[in-house]
Amino acid sequence: MGYSALELNDKVAVVIGGTSGIGRAIAHGLAEAGADVVPTSRREEQVEAAAKEIEQRGRRSLRITSDVADRDSLQRVLDEAIKAFGKVDILVNSAGRTKRASTLDFAEADWNDILETNLTGTLRACQVFGRHMLEREYGRIINIASLSTFVALYEVAAYAASKAAVASLTKSLAVEWGARGVCTNAIAPGVFRTALNEKLLDETERGREFLLRTPMKRFGNVEELAGAAVFLASDAARFVNGEVLVVDGGFLASGVNQ
Repeated sequence: MGYSALELNDKVAVVIGGTSGIGRAIAHGLAEAGADVVPTSRREEQVEAAAKEIEQRGRRSLRITSDVADRDSLQRVLDEAIKAFGKVDILVNSAGRTKRASTLDFAEADWNDILETNLTGTLRACQVFGRHMLEREYGRIINIASLSTFVALYEVAAYAASKAAVASLTKSLAVEWGARGVCTNAIAPGVFRTALNEKLLDETERGREFLLRTPMKRFGNVEELAGAAVFLASDAARFVNGEVLVVDGGFLASGVNQ
């Protein structure tokens, strides 16, 4: 098995939440490794822009919106991808949401919304696309976990609970589906700079603590997640199943840093 096992030529990937941030960077990485990629999310204009970026990399794409709260919309993405490309080999679940608040006063509606998107939405996509993969006896599912899968972050209990559960779901599916040709893994990103968190990272004590706890002394660039995704999506990882691959600059290894 040579380096070519990392290539994704002739593979078809769907990246849910693939139009911004981490999902967009992973979609780009999969395309650059040779896959045709369908980046999907709720907003039409973002889907249009993301699909164009895939095509600019010489790969095929589709323009179709989806919402992880709507099972029918996920089924439409699968159906359209099969119609256009004949199959879906790779699924990345990158849709997510969070809210910071004291757990004592955290509104139950907000808790339910976060679990609905991050956990139940991931389950829905795994069920819809997993059925197709199991029928073909081939598939690669990559869920997005978090540092808070492993350690608590202050005042984001709902997000942490959802991401711990994503890791557990990932392992459950690995056990159920691995013998049938579908490998299910997750990536746990560390602290990555995005348009949404720039102000937090650069201008708050929380941001300074994140930096102090990261041994590489910098935040990640979302492009640095692409290699992990390409590996897990490729035949180089065909015996990797149920793994949560941490890409965090050493954050979880960190004890005393000075």
